Parts: sequence; structure tokens; C-alpha cells
Amino acid sequence: MTVPRLIVGLGNPGRDYEETRHNAGFWFCARLAQARGVPLALESRFHGIVGRGPGAAWMLLPQTFMNRSGQAVGALARFHRIAADEILVVHDELDIPPGQLRLKFGGGMGGHNGLKDITAHLGTQDYWRLRIGIGHPGDRNEVVNYVLKPPRREEQADIDAAIERALDVWPLIEKGEWNAAIQRANTKPAPPQSQEKP
Repeated sequence: MTVPRLIVGLGNPGRDYEETRHNAGFWFCARLAQARGVPLALESRFHGIVGRGPGAAWMLLPQTFMNRSGQAVGALARFHRIAADEILVVHDELDIPPGQLRLKFGGGMGGHNGLKDITAHLGTQDYWRLRIGIGHPGDRNEVVNYVLKPPRREEQADIDAAIERALDVWPLIEKGEWNAAIQRANTKPAPPQSQEKP
């Protein structure tokens, strides 16, 4: 049973990008670190913000900008001898609506520049991904503009709810109970119950 030894949250550094859709991976890792009391600090040798825990796993928020995420992941993984299948990358996903999650192992990169660079540095696609849905603008020419803007208020509420569900699933991931975690994470949330009486 493989347990994660490195959790990577993807995003872009700097105040200009803090609230943009592309930073959903950062949002999750910041919430997880806060929930587990894990201090995060910049470590220049790993090109990112780093912390230890939960479950003695490393946490990494690359500060290299999205399209060079692999530089940070590769540096930390090599130094601590972490295998690709012991890495969980948390990232925004255009092909999933806001409010939904997908946990999976390996597979394609769906045009995500962060995943492309990580795959290039690790030399394999065989690592875990937790995909946080941000929805699609409907026109691929608008994708870059879309991911670099903040979500609308209702979208942000849905993304926040998905991150809360991911935190609820975390104890299963932490123990390497991947099948149970996949079932929990990938189940669509029930629609809110209407308060109106018939």
C-alpha cells in the first residue's frame, strides 16, 4: 500500500494570482496545512514553499510559476528519494464543473502546463492527481484568460465546498486507502435541498 510522501499544490506565486482559478491547488494545500497545523516556509533549494506533515509527508507549493512546476517537484523528490507513485499533485481542472473533484492515478495531462512540466521532470505520468473542478469558459481561446481570473462568487462557493470535501477525504488518502478515497472524492455532491414547502 503506497502512502503519499509528497503533496504538491499547483498555482502561480504572487499577490496578482492569489485569487485566480489556476491557484486551486494552492488553496487546498493552504487549507490542509492550516487544518493540520503544518508551518509552511520558503525553501529556495526546492524552489517553493515547503512544510512537513501531515503523516510525515512533505507539502510543496512551487514558486516557479505554473509552467515550471516540475523544477520544484523534481528537486524535492530527488533530494528526499520520493518515487513518482508517492506523489499527489493537486490542481485546477477545466473539464470538471466547479464543486466536483476527481482523484486518479496517472493518465494524460489535459493541456495543463503544470502537469506537463512535472511529467517532464519526473520522466513519468504515473503519479496521483487530485483534480479540483473550475469549469470551462466554453471557448478554448478564452482558457488562458479564464484560469488567470478569479471565479464568480457562486463558483468560488462551489470550489470551496469541493475543497472541504477533499479535506474530509484526506484521512483515507493519508493512509493510502486509495480505492475508498477515489469512491468518496469522485462521487458528485448531492444538490442542496430546497427549503420551500410544496
